[in-house]
Amino acid sequence: MNKSLILIASIALSAAFSCLCRAQSDAPYTEGPVWTITMVKAKYGMGDEYLKGLAKTFKGTLDEAKKQDLIMDYKILLGGAATPQDFDILLMVESKNMAALDNAREKFDPIARKVEGTPDQQRATATKRLEIREIMGSKLMREITLK
Repeated sequence: MNKSLILIASIALSAAFSCLCRAQSDAPYTEGPVWTITMVKAKYGMGDEYLKGLAKTFKGTLDEAKKQDLIMDYKILLGGAATPQDFDILLMVESKNMAALDNAREKFDPIARKVEGTPDQQRATATKRLEIREIMGSKLMREITLK
């Protein structure tokens, strides 16, 4: 292959790479962990009942996931709904990055079986929860730090 052609190709690739790097560094933030957020509306008078259930299943499952280094942390936020259609409980699970969410079922199903029981028992618990809460939505969001 012609040496000048190789030199030109190398210069072009270097220029393209430096532009790409420069574009990435212009972001006004740095990327951090990823949060899975679930917005829940407890039915009237059922908030404490729902939270008791979460203490067994959600907390138990995520404490074990944290021990196994599958998640970084989790949080539950509780507050009044701003409107009758708003959520009052926020469930948040922190993962190191998007790749940590790959093959989630393979990682979490054994934990769920250990904490919550057989798939039939898990379905029964999920069905019972329908009576006391409504899932308003779910989001996957990345935490950022402004520069």
